[in-house]
Amino acid sequence: MPDSSTHYRVVVIGGGNGGVSVAARLRRLGVDDIALVEPRTDHLYKPLFSHVAGGTARASITVRPQRDVTPAGVTWIQDGVTRVDPEANRVLLGSGRELTYEHVIVCPGIQLDWDRVPGLVDALKTPAVASHYEFELAAKASLLLRDLRSGTVIFTQPDDPASCAGAAQKPMYQACAYWRATGVLDDIRVVMVVHGERPFGIPDISGELERRIADYGIELRTRSELLEVDAEAQYVVIGGPDGTERLSYDVLNAVPPQSAPDWLKPSALAADLSGGGFVEVDPRTLRHPRFANVWSLGDAAATTNSKCGGALRKQTYVLAKNLAAVLRGEDPRWEYDGYAVCPFTVSRSTVVWAEFDDRGRLAPTIPFWKTMYRENRLSWIFDRHVLPWVYWNLILTGRV
Repeated sequence: MPDSSTHYRVVVIGGGNGGVSVAARLRRLGVDDIALVEPRTDHLYKPLFSHVAGGTARASITVRPQRDVTPAGVTWIQDGVTRVDPEANRVLLGSGRELTYEHVIVCPGIQLDWDRVPGLVDALKTPAVASHYEFELAAKASLLLRDLRSGTVIFTQPDDPASCAGAAQKPMYQACAYWRATGVLDDIRVVMVVHGERPFGIPDISGELERRIADYGIELRTRSELLEVDAEAQYVVIGGPDGTERLSYDVLNAVPPQSAPDWLKPSALAADLSGGGFVEVDPRTLRHPRFANVWSLGDAAATTNSKCGGALRKQTYVLAKNLAAVLRGEDPRWEYDGYAVCPFTVSRSTVVWAEFDDRGRLAPTIPFWKTMYRENRLSWIFDRHVLPWVYWNLILTGRV
């Protein structure tokens, strides 16, 4: 009977932005014998999903074959992980196959928990409900928002933990700009449901968003969350500081609650106080404090930064440098600074560029441009046109 176990120097769990780019960085640092475990056939550039829903990008440009983005010299294993056993240095796969490793990097991303909101799963099958957090649903959201001429549209943003939670707002602003340009905005009631006290946790950024919210006439429900969807009657139940509110909708764009992948939650890798099964790591070195050959980054890691794709560029650099050093017998000395970024598309041609650290302080990439966060056209060009090219050609190849 053939041996179903295969040993690799480094096993990377997850073939998204974090997994592919950290594998590519390791290859550029001379590390070989790397396996990348990813079940999906397609690789998705998720930051453009909000542009797809907002009508400023085609869905087709957000996807490429996984085989095409897997770095040269890295073995792609098309399978799903069911368990990591850090005591035995092994990864168990859905097919029954077993991998052993010298080091493992855990970056499978975050899990979208659609079924945690009663009625939401069934509602997504109806003509009036979509979500730009899934590839198949982003194009549906685009058509729903484009064709709406009157009525009520509701956008929801979940509580943390969530990946790029602020991205829940992006299609709303683009849609409002479109409705204004086509002369129907006054006939549409727009409601935004957010869990926080304000649209964003940093006052300078929130002020920019609140200005646009007032300009478009958006009704903002703060300290609130989506509790239930009744697809047949087309209403939602929203929980807020004054109890519950029932709102009818003509279009609903919902972003679901999120959590660590189910297979991670009971794992020995999880942090006791991480908020639900995320991988325990030193937030600076990205190394596990109890298992020295385990590393994690991205949405699956219990780091102190805001979960977002924009944090990965620095995280992959730090992790790859530190892991390569450890493989040479050295101590890890590179540190991640908690950087995160969220470009808010507040119209169809301008962006509020939010860069901040894990202490809630502004952290502009261009130090002398202190007000880079203010709404401007240049940031929109960078977000919509420059960053996708950088992603496919530089980030995923480990060059930046």
